[in-house]
Amino acid sequence: MIIVLGAGLAGLAAAHSFTRAGRQTVVVEKGATVGGLSRTILHNGYRFDLGGHRFLTHDESIEALVRDLLGADLLQVPRKSQIYLRGRYVDYPLRPVNAIAGLGASMALKILSDLGREKIRGGWSRRPPVSLADWVNARFGRTLFELYFREYTEKVWGLPCDRVSMEWIARRIDGLSLMKALAHALCKLSGRNLHTLTDGFLYPRLGIGQIADRLCERIAEKNPVWTGTEVAKLCHGDDRIDAVLLQSHEGAPRELAADHFVSSLPVTTLIDRLHPRAPAPVRAAAARLAYRSLITVTVMVGRERITDVSWMYLPEKKIPFGRIHEPTNWSRAMAPAGSTHLVAEYFCTRGDPVWGSSDEELVEGTVGQLSQLGFFARREVTDAHVLRVASAYPVFEVGYADHLKVITDYLNRFENLQLVGRTGAFGYLNMDHALASGIRGAERILRRTGTPVLRPVPSSTRAVTLPEGRHA
Repeated sequence: MIIVLGAGLAGLAAAHSFTRAGRQTVVVEKGATVGGLSRTILHNGYRFDLGGHRFLTHDESIEALVRDLLGADLLQVPRKSQIYLRGRYVDYPLRPVNAIAGLGASMALKILSDLGREKIRGGWSRRPPVSLADWVNARFGRTLFELYFREYTEKVWGLPCDRVSMEWIARRIDGLSLMKALAHALCKLSGRNLHTLTDGFLYPRLGIGQIADRLCERIAEKNPVWTGTEVAKLCHGDDRIDAVLLQSHEGAPRELAADHFVSSLPVTTLIDRLHPRAPAPVRAAAARLAYRSLITVTVMVGRERITDVSWMYLPEKKIPFGRIHEPTNWSRAMAPAGSTHLVAEYFCTRGDPVWGSSDEELVEGTVGQLSQLGFFARREVTDAHVLRVASAYPVFEVGYADHLKVITDYLNRFENLQLVGRTGAFGYLNMDHALASGIRGAERILRRTGTPVLRPVPSSTRAVTLPEGRHA
């Protein structure tokens, strides 16, 4: 038997692969529903994700899987994004005319001057970049760094930019997308093959959680998916995980033995649950890794539409949330007829003032800020919803890789354990990468056990495209 710990996209993708291969599998999920960060909430007829989650991939097998799962419920959505800077809305990716109009001619010239200076300096030797601040300043100049990157990065990660590892920028981040977009607009660099500069994306008709829900349905046809069940202990010996002690939200603890384990639990949680305990240096390394949490505040409004954009980024610290999106611009099925909603994302850490705010305070602050920015009048608000997600994003602080290596070197000793997913492998993964991570982890186990590996076959089924960006 195989036990999958965590029912986010990576865990579900692994379990789906095992199920297709005919292997007995049990999926264990602490939450009440599957999907992890990629789930959709249903509240009084409104649907919304935990932030805006588009689906985009260059991996044909991953796209084939999603198309097979969703069929005609997969929509092709046109992309339109903006950044709110200095009281103006600037298109993102930037168009030259719009950039100059939004940023001002003097700022555009200053950016060009900085970029030119850095290009000239490029041939000179300089200290290798360590932090995100080093990397951005060396390649794009201080003006762009100060204009957007500093405040947005510090808002998202809660760290000064000189403490955020440059390795983060090599992963899929919105800041890098902005830099590429600015460079593309102002320096005419090529934006081809960049996910972040594409004009559209795929999206399920009933929200991103449809992907997880469909995976769960396929798994549950042959194997159990236990929600509301927490990992209390992982018992091990002789470089193998032997069993897991589970505690359901209702009922007595239950011990379950298995031949193989796949974990998408936060790697720090995994270390904490090991029995016997991990060595002191490993526990110390785990204590040095951190996760950033997320709060979404969704505001329902009694009108058909508020914006015409997919996302809007708000880097300035005087605005407490970092990004907003309007789900009905992705699929009209996300709200009742004649109404819409905005989702605001607060990036925070458990125990900080934002996390400690009451739901009422968060709603009042969000409604006040959005109405002040001119999105709606307070009298138009009909409802609101607050959702808190702990350990949503791994934090890539300078030096994290050294701590992570201590942990992974230790965990790699367990021959029957695979780490997958964003939190499980402590990596910044997009949805397609999370799905691939789970599938690859499952395939390693299947190959070791001599079980044939089945891959989704790309099909000719295309996404449904409906006009005007408002999808049925």
